Amino acid sequence: MSGPFATSVPSSVSRRGFLAATGALSLAAALTACSGGSGSSSTGSSAKPVSRADIDKAMKTPTELTFWTWVPNIAKEVALFEKKYPAVKVKIVNAGQGTPQYTKLRTALKAGSGAPDMVQLEYQAIPTFTVTGSLLDLRPYGAATLKSTFVDWTWGQVSGSGGEVWAIPQDTGPMGMLYRKDIFDKHGIQVPTTWAEFAVAARKLHKADPDVYLTNLAANQPAAWHGLLWQAGGKPYVTSGRSDITVSVDDAVSRKLGDYWGALAKEGVIGVEPDFTDGWYAALNKGKYATWLTGAWGPAFLSGSAKATAGKWRVAPLPQWDAAKPSAGNWGGSTTAVIRSTKNPIAAAVFAQFLNSDPASAKMFATEQFFFPATKALLADPSFLGDAPAFYGGQKVNQVFADVSTEVDPSFQWPPFLDRVATDWTETVGKSLADKTDTVRALGSWQSRITTFAKSQGFTVKGS
Repeated sequence: MSGPFATSVPSSVSRRGFLAATGALSLAAALTACSGGSGSSSTGSSAKPVSRADIDKAMKTPTELTFWTWVPNIAKEVALFEKKYPAVKVKIVNAGQGTPQYTKLRTALKAGSGAPDMVQLEYQAIPTFTVTGSLLDLRPYGAATLKSTFVDWTWGQVSGSGGEVWAIPQDTGPMGMLYRKDIFDKHGIQVPTTWAEFAVAARKLHKADPDVYLTNLAANQPAAWHGLLWQAGGKPYVTSGRSDITVSVDDAVSRKLGDYWGALAKEGVIGVEPDFTDGWYAALNKGKYATWLTGAWGPAFLSGSAKATAGKWRVAPLPQWDAAKPSAGNWGGSTTAVIRSTKNPIAAAVFAQFLNSDPASAKMFATEQFFFPATKALLADPSFLGDAPAFYGGQKVNQVFADVSTEVDPSFQWPPFLDRVATDWTETVGKSLADKTDTVRALGSWQSRITTFAKSQGFTVKGS
């Protein structure tokens, strides 16, 4: 599972300090790093398949791989791999979740030693490591044949513009709306199907009970904003080649979101408190918020974090901007990638593929860690879709999110400097929500800050 935007960094970290701490490269340095050697990430159509004989030989050769992952109890899935390939042993290392792990990984890559063979990467972090040539293209090891195994939009998230396969999808977070049925019923609120209806309901509910808000849009959570922007059809970052990027976080779609959420925040009819804090957990338990707009990992997370509210919650798709054209965004999910410097590329690549595509392993993630699946087979599995947890009144929650998953736009892209983007969002857009100031104006500041940073790293930047 990947919930909060793990790549966010504290706002107190300066740009210079951030770059020094993470070992971030300028584009020129990144290009140099990518340019040489047979493992170059610039493989394009020249990636040559590894023979079946070579793969079989490698998987029978005694080998030890190191896997950095934060997934709890993943040893169970790894054991399935080791049972099939007994010559290969996998050392599991928890190097931290999100930012702590990524920082350690950058440090190891910069030092030229200490990097793992395989690593857990969130979808949004992939471009940050491909721009530095740090990931192995998995096509030569048969990864391209798995394309039809996974939900279409997830494959778009792990693929490069030249057809490269940079990672294998593991779990996802298509967004939906968890809501308190008892609060809705008490105040005569119908489940909103459009954002216009949602705004009306927000005002109605808070007027009826000033201690309750329809939702909380956390001012410290750029992941939620990006998920909502994704749903609205935004294309905030479009890259081409290695050095060109179009930044559009202040375009018409973004301003529509800024105007909508900024207005609700100014009126005081939604909450804007930081999420994943003691106060936020307490608020969910005592009924301060009637909905949580979250990824598909949210239902399992909430059932463990708000036990006092068991049986009171239900789930619905996100409200729509255009009810005739339903769409969804994604918040969360991660992959398994192989580091290009590995001395055992075949075994590492086979591991990444097996871990996430083997039916038994993939199902274990759904039933042991309660991850929301990335494979089409699991999303059509009656036993998965039919799960009806009592926490949600016996509703088939997985079915709702499985339907939502089909509506996620596969063309959404992430920037190769997400850490900076997340920090700048918190200090501009997030701050405007918390301070109840002009969110649309804050979007302009965010656009300007991203543009300045990208240019300082050697990118050619186009605006919206």
